[in-house]
Amino acid sequence: MELEQALHAARALVLADLTAGRVAEPDIVSLVEDAVAARRWWVEQWPEGAAFVAGLIAQDVQDALLERHGRWPLCPVCVHSGDPHALEVEPELGPDPHWACTKQAVLVAPVGHLSSALHD
Repeated sequence: MELEQALHAARALVLADLTAGRVAEPDIVSLVEDAVAARRWWVEQWPEGAAFVAGLIAQDVQDALLERHGRWPLCPVCVHSGDPHALEVEPELGPDPHWACTKQAVLVAPVGHLSSALHD
């Protein structure tokens, strides 16, 4: 049950960020479902990794979006710098993942809470 709760929570967080960025189209939501399915096996093999699954799914979706749609989410900190870049998940493998601007070395928002950073 803990595994399914972690996966459902991770799905909800990533979907919230996609919605905040106004990119939660059906084909993109399918990418989330694919990432959740892939990480289900991973967490079944390493149950202690359940706390890390939200950040991993966010990274998986980000990677899939790069291939199909471009960089996401774009950094709101550097939006006017003329050098648009995507935020990164920090830590890459750890609990409490955040979207971070690595150029400015600043945490922008926890995964699942991009709406506060994008619409301030």
